[in-house]
Amino acid sequence: MTEPALLLADEPTGNLDSRTSIEIMALFQELNDQGITVLVVTHEPDVARYARRVVEMRDGHIVRDARDSRPGPRN
Repeated sequence: MTEPALLLADEPTGNLDSRTSIEIMALFQELNDQGITVLVVTHEPDVARYARRVVEMRDGHIVRDARDSRPGPRN
């Protein structure tokens, strides 16, 4: 797969230090800028701030579905 349409990432920063987490999220932003949809599952609010859309679930139910046209840090 050299040109995927979708990248699934389950807790991609779970065991990483802060600096590496920022680098991973920057890489995901670059891929998204190239047209790849990036779906990230996380429990970390600071990681979720990078997203254009956040769907929050609790007890198996969607409790929030928010879109942000200006997500977190971008290079």
